[in-house]
Amino acid sequence: MKLSILAALIGSTAAFTPSSFNGVGVASPISQSSSSLKMETMDDLEKLALKLNPIVPRFDPLGLSTSNFWGTTQEETIGFIREAEIKHGRIAMFAFVGYLATANGVHFDWPMTMDGTPFPDTTNPPEAWDAIPDSGKLQIFGFVGFLEFWREVNSEKHYMRGGKPGEFPDFRADIIPGGALNLYDPFGKSRKQTDEKKANGLIKELNNGRAAMLGIMAFLSEGKVPGSVPLLKGLIQPYDGEVMAPLAKSILPHFSLP
Repeated sequence: MKLSILAALIGSTAAFTPSSFNGVGVASPISQSSSSLKMETMDDLEKLALKLNPIVPRFDPLGLSTSNFWGTTQEETIGFIREAEIKHGRIAMFAFVGYLATANGVHFDWPMTMDGTPFPDTTNPPEAWDAIPDSGKLQIFGFVGFLEFWREVNSEKHYMRGGKPGEFPDFRADIIPGGALNLYDPFGKSRKQTDEKKANGLIKELNNGRAAMLGIMAFLSEGKVPGSVPLLKGLIQPYDGEVMAPLAKSILPHFSLP
């Protein structure tokens, strides 16, 4: 479950910057004007909010959608926060399902490490994460970082320059043996759907992602502070570790808090 938090942070290493990359991986500044680009506007957000929840209007208490990050335009900022929400929602959905699976005793039967160490047999998800060697965790973080890098350098259009938020480019056939691979839609099912069905699917994904973000944080909060989420009282196993520590030992010991 800590992976859900750290993976979100790893996603920010490349995505949350005021510059993108061109097709050969060379940094290029984001345009200061989106007049020639098809970007989402405040009006688009208002309409999207009604589709997501007709009862609750657009909710942005921090005013992020009305800001101009790094001196860019408002439309580019909207592209950034739309990408961020979709990305965090997807990670949260993975975390939520993983938490439920582990809590119900589901785990891989094959060895976890090359020396034959099995996957932890526990129904306490945070404890299961703690039992994974740091070398294994770093492999996971590295893979997530690679996916983020691939999304940044291979997208036809950057999400802050008229690209589609949440889109993930195919792995090219000249790099992946066996042909091109679409990680989001490996079997090509989504591509055969109508535009209307795809739009409805995006609405469902956004709502599910928001619910998952609330759900996984509720699980972690109740486990760390029993009783903090009344609806989950007695349903979540207590956890006395540190939910915000992704590794067993700090990689920056000289800067760690007491």
